[in-house]
Amino acid sequence: MAVVLDLLNKDNRPRHPEKAHRPDQPVQQRKPDWIRVKAPGSPKWAETNRIVRENKLVTVCEEAGCPNIGECWEKKHATFMIMGDTCTRACAFCNVKTGLPEALDPHEPENVAKAVEKLGLEHVVITSVDRDDLADGGAQHFADVIHAIRARSPKTTIEILTPDFLRKPGALEVVVAAKPDVFNHNLETVPSRYLKVRPGARYFHSIRLLQQVKEMDPNIFTKSGIMVGLGEERNEVLQLMDDLRSADVDFMTIGQYLQPTKKHHEVIQFVTPDEFKAYETTAYAKGFLLVSSTPLTRSSHHAGEDFAKLKAARLSKIG
Repeated sequence: MAVVLDLLNKDNRPRHPEKAHRPDQPVQQRKPDWIRVKAPGSPKWAETNRIVRENKLVTVCEEAGCPNIGECWEKKHATFMIMGDTCTRACAFCNVKTGLPEALDPHEPENVAKAVEKLGLEHVVITSVDRDDLADGGAQHFADVIHAIRARSPKTTIEILTPDFLRKPGALEVVVAAKPDVFNHNLETVPSRYLKVRPGARYFHSIRLLQQVKEMDPNIFTKSGIMVGLGEERNEVLQLMDDLRSADVDFMTIGQYLQPTKKHHEVIQFVTPDEFKAYETTAYAKGFLLVSSTPLTRSSHHAGEDFAKLKAARLSKIG
C-alpha cells in the first residue's frame, strides 16, 4: 500500500494535495489469491534501477506503484514517464503526484534515448503525466523523445501512452507525425464512472482521439485500456468495446483496479480470472487484433511481446 504523503520531499507536502482532506475510503486488506506478483530486488532489477537513476529519469512503474515492477525490471523493461513526475490532473485512481509541474527538461529526450540504448531495448514504452499547463500539452516533447530514440536506436520500436491533449488544437498531429509504432491512449473506465474516477477527461474526446490517429496514419497500431472493479457494469464494458472498435482500435487491455491509498477510489469488486477470460473472448469476437485481459494486465506489461503479436495478427488478417 502506497502512502498519501510523499516522503521523498523533506517538507512532507502531500503527494496528492487534492486528496489529503477527502474522507478515507474503505481498503480491501486482503487481495484474492489470483493477485500475486514477483517482488523487486534481483540483480537485473538493480541494474535497471541504476540506469534509470544515472539518467535522472522518471518511470511510471514507480510513480504509479505498478504491481509488475519486479517482473518487468528484471527483464530490463521500464516504462519511461516524461515531462516530470507531477501531473496537472487529479484522477481518483492514480498514484502519480499532482500539483504544478516544473519546466520541461530540454535534456530529457537525449537522456531517455541513452537509457534505451544502454538497456538494449527492442521495444520501449514512453508515457507522461498530463501537462495541461503547456500550450501543446507536451506534444512536441513526445515527438522530440521519439526522434532522439530513433537516432540512437533505429531498430527499437516505440510505443507511446499519451494524455488526451484536451483543448490542445494541433497537438495530436505533431505526435502522429513523429510516427510511433504504437499509439496508446487509455479510456481507463466506462463513461458512467468518468465524473468520479476521471473528472478532468471526456470519454468521447478520448474515443475521437484514437479514431483520428488512424485517420492520420493507418499504419500506426492503436491501443487503449481500462481498469475493472470501479463499479462498472458488464454491459457498459461491452459497449465500450464497441466504441473502441468504431474508432478502429487494434489492441485492448483490461486489468484489475488496485487502490493505491485510502484516499483513492475504493475497489468495488475483484473481478475473477474467469470473468477476465470472458471479456477477452468477447473482445476478440468484436474484431480486436489483440486483447490482454487478466487481473494483472497493465498498459505496458509484456509490451514488446505484444507488439510482435500485433504485427503477426495484422499480417494474418491481410493474408
